[in-house]
Amino acid sequence: MRKSVSRSVGLNKIRELKQAASQSIGLRQGAEMARLELKTILAKYELIQLQFEELDAKIDSQLDEIPGVQQMLAIKGVGRDTIAGFFAEVGDLGEYNHPRQIIKLAGLSLKENTSGKHKGKTTITKRGRKKLRALLFRVCMILVAKNSAFKALHAYYTQRPDNHLKKMQSLIALCNKLIRIFFSIGKKQFDFNEEKMLKDIPHLAVTKKTEMAA
Repeated sequence: MRKSVSRSVGLNKIRELKQAASQSIGLRQGAEMARLELKTILAKYELIQLQFEELDAKIDSQLDEIPGVQQMLAIKGVGRDTIAGFFAEVGDLGEYNHPRQIIKLAGLSLKENTSGKHKGKTTITKRGRKKLRALLFRVCMILVAKNSAFKALHAYYTQRPDNHLKKMQSLIALCNKLIRIFFSIGKKQFDFNEEKMLKDIPHLAVTKKTEMAA
């Protein structure tokens, strides 16, 4: 106490405080209720933890039945929660004829803001599933950091000399790219190939062709 309190505290004052604490109403009458409350909270925590484990097992079981999931999970930066969230929002890919339908569902379609003769900026519609759009943005930020193909494509979009994109615009383009990749894998169950994706970058595509010719 003498180390914690700036003013000097006498021994008699310390004894008086200790005596008062030993007879505290809160200590005597509240301790049992506090223990009961803590016990209840821990029981709720254990129940919720068990429910999460059961839910995880059910999600894993259902994901195993969806065509293309294993190939999607093989993409560096894409995890099980991302795939589960994607299919929870999109549903059966067999119900779609083109990835543009999913892009529209996510509210990632582009629109031009015009008023009379004024031509405004081009933005996304945001008319769609907000959770799906948020999920795609989160995973694309991870992909830009961890996946070499997405990182290279993001760098190209934001640094190319002609018509370069802002970072957010690039992420929107990558979200649409990821939707197309998921759609194609879900339909055909092929392995994701980073080199094929990098064909979108002209100078890298030329480099690959030169290497193959050599």
